[in-house]
Amino acid sequence: MRRLMSSSWPSGILAAVVLGVPLGCSVGPHYHAPAPPVVTAYTPDALPKETASSAGPAGAVQTFDSSASVPAQWWTQFHSPELDGMVQQALENSPKLAQASARLKQAQEELKARTGASKYPTAGGNVSVQEEQLNLSAYGIPFPNPSPFTLLNGSVAVSYALDLFGANRHLVEGLRAGKDYEQWQLAGARLMLAGNVVSAAIRQAQLRTQIDLTRQLLAVEQQELEIAEQRQSAGGVSASEVHSRRTALAQLQAALPPLEQQLDAVNDQLAILMGRPPAAAAVAEISLDRLQLPAELPVSLPASLAAQRPDIRAAESLLHQAGANVGVATANLYPQIVLTGGGGAVGTKFISGGDIWNVGFSFAQPIYNGGALRAEKRKAEAQYEEAGAVYRQTVLAALQEVADTLYAIQHDAQTLQARAGAAQEADASTRIAAERYQAGGISRLALLETQRQQLQAELDCTAAIAARFADSATLYQALGGGWWNAARPLAH
Repeated sequence: MRRLMSSSWPSGILAAVVLGVPLGCSVGPHYHAPAPPVVTAYTPDALPKETASSAGPAGAVQTFDSSASVPAQWWTQFHSPELDGMVQQALENSPKLAQASARLKQAQEELKARTGASKYPTAGGNVSVQEEQLNLSAYGIPFPNPSPFTLLNGSVAVSYALDLFGANRHLVEGLRAGKDYEQWQLAGARLMLAGNVVSAAIRQAQLRTQIDLTRQLLAVEQQELEIAEQRQSAGGVSASEVHSRRTALAQLQAALPPLEQQLDAVNDQLAILMGRPPAAAAVAEISLDRLQLPAELPVSLPASLAAQRPDIRAAESLLHQAGANVGVATANLYPQIVLTGGGGAVGTKFISGGDIWNVGFSFAQPIYNGGALRAEKRKAEAQYEEAGAVYRQTVLAALQEVADTLYAIQHDAQTLQARAGAAQEADASTRIAAERYQAGGISRLALLETQRQQLQAELDCTAAIAARFADSATLYQALGGGWWNAARPLAH
């Protein structure tokens, strides 16, 4: 057979003329990135340029700078080698990051496979070798049978689908957006992992300080109880006061095991975040006193936030992919044209045989399918609308997270200022009480009472100190984590 189908018109032009569609057009939407947020601030009212300050750990003033950028390794701003080591181990060993990285590789390879399959023609070759023997007598031919011979058959077939209406282009576009989505998911996983490690490390430091102060309080309560029991024996106080002291001591003792359990749990959490079994992990001890509060905090403009946050970029990629799917569904309403061609030869070891070739095209046009293709197009359009709504919601949630964090930074600084002031007053009261006790002016029980108040004030301060460190870490995360300042940043 010399030719399967022929025409004096090229197949693509023929289809375009028949359908009245401009040659080379691509049906469906053309993607445009969403506009960034138009607001210029995160809160309705302008926040102060700096936070309140206080004496002691984490009491420094923090200022906000809209021109400053988030460092790629933002956790190093706390100046803790132990914390830096934890984050580094987590980024190197986390199974969750390995999962996200594997999903990205899958998306990359799928994109490569479909791009090559749609951009270039497909070709296949076939070669067969058969040993043949003719039995002439079976056909009534009175001649000796010829010797066995080898039959050789070789052919090559080539086909190419004309992407006249952009179905393949939109398909590849969607796969590329899917690859981008997995890339931003990986970036988001790295940011979340680092944030979880920092948050857990700050929590560990807070719990260790709380446990230490609680034990000191227990020692003071125990001494107060012993004095009360001695005074009861001497008839100086009633049994009711002794029972009250024992109740306070028992309540404080009951508060210690939950704190220790929380410390054990947060250490196990840190071990898992670092990709190690709890029994085999050497979790470093973090001290609140050795953490340094960042003095200058970056505050990116809302218009920049959409380009910085991995979750927003991931939502944008899904929106892009949904738009490409609309293009695919639209192109499926139009003809599918495939060019084909092939050539080969048949022969034996003693006869060269002859050449065989063919060239043509196939033309498939949906005529009636019960409205299925148009329904698929409407479905894709609805999914595009859904993706747009998800994107807008993601941006709004990001703006809220930054706003909430900025409020927290201001209010927690004020809380610490008040707590630190109370701790300073309690410390001064304890020093005066110690001097008076040495001079014989007050009893030991009165001295212990001032010491108890001082320890309680320090315990209250601990939560406020930890909150200030946690607020700073949350702001770095809420602004996107500074991936664009890395040595090898992701593509914008």
